[in-house]
Amino acid sequence: MNREIIIEELKKTGNFRSIPADRTNSKTLDFSANDYLGLAERHDLRKAFLESETVRSSLLLTSSASRLLAAPQNSYSELENRLAKLYGRPALMFNSGYHANSGLIPAITDKDTLILADKLVHASIIDGIMLSKASWQRFRHNDINHLEQIINKVRPDGHNTLVIMESIYSMDGDMAPIEELIALKHRHPKLMLYIDEAHALGVAGDKGLGLALSSSDPQAWDLIIGTLGKAAASVGAYAILSNTLRDIAVNRCRSFIFSTALPPLTAAWSTLMVNQITGMDKEREHLRELSVHLADGLTQITGRKYTPSHIQPVIVGNPQKAVELSKALENDHIKVLPIRTPTVPPGTERLRISLSAAMTIEDIDQLLKSLQHHFHK
Repeated sequence: MNREIIIEELKKTGNFRSIPADRTNSKTLDFSANDYLGLAERHDLRKAFLESETVRSSLLLTSSASRLLAAPQNSYSELENRLAKLYGRPALMFNSGYHANSGLIPAITDKDTLILADKLVHASIIDGIMLSKASWQRFRHNDINHLEQIINKVRPDGHNTLVIMESIYSMDGDMAPIEELIALKHRHPKLMLYIDEAHALGVAGDKGLGLALSSSDPQAWDLIIGTLGKAAASVGAYAILSNTLRDIAVNRCRSFIFSTALPPLTAAWSTLMVNQITGMDKEREHLRELSVHLADGLTQITGRKYTPSHIQPVIVGNPQKAVELSKALENDHIKVLPIRTPTVPPGTERLRISLSAAMTIEDIDQLLKSLQHHFHK
């Protein structure tokens, strides 16, 4: 491996990355974060949490061991019990969404399993599939007809078949056809459905708990993954699953078994954030209003039809142009970062706009004005 050639090729194609300096200031509008409900900006919640008697007297800043070895368990159990009550099924906490997907998929499959994954699922899911011993195929994005064609051809009884999708996709902001998936499960009842709600948690569904729980058949979903580092303004992730699958995960999931657990302090904060999210219908409605306004404006600027979502791509189709457009917006005190290969397929390089309920219509107008000025240059 010639590392110098790799770096030069990345630079030549406009795909070289570096950790950005923190140039955000009070004048900068940040459209790059995943703080969909504005909870990360809530100083009042942080202050109350850190000043609470429980935090000051007993919560540790480290677990010092994996979950199976750690002595303090109350904070983790409290979070899992709260999630289990909300979803009506057991929960298991992970250190991140990446840990959950890359660990759970190999844990619940074997060499006889067939995995069918949407073409645009997250890299953590792809890595989990690659770490498994299962055979796998990918179907066209959100195309349930194509998915069923594969099932009927390769595994018509659906036995030991795992279908994996995201409920809201991180780079396009579009939703999975939830009810079509449920109908597919009813036609092939032996199928297992695995849905990642990372970008739906806090934003979509009843109490902001995602699309799967609010669907016509919440029990159709064998595994639901939620990420706490986005709308929940914390860190970590969780899986909602059956008692049997939870036992399998605890005993076979390497990312769970061999990782030092998150600090008890963060688990307690996550419990507070989950409770906060369930009562934020007003913020979710405001976020929808912002999404509609942004979609209308982007449609006018780009000529491409946009459907309202809290995540919107501005496709430029070229990595260098994506970087240049991002820098031009930055000069206008607007932060929207470029997304390039391998995060998205070549030719679909883009800016990814991410909204927060803490924003205003005026903030969206400022973004649209700057984008209008620079987009066609």
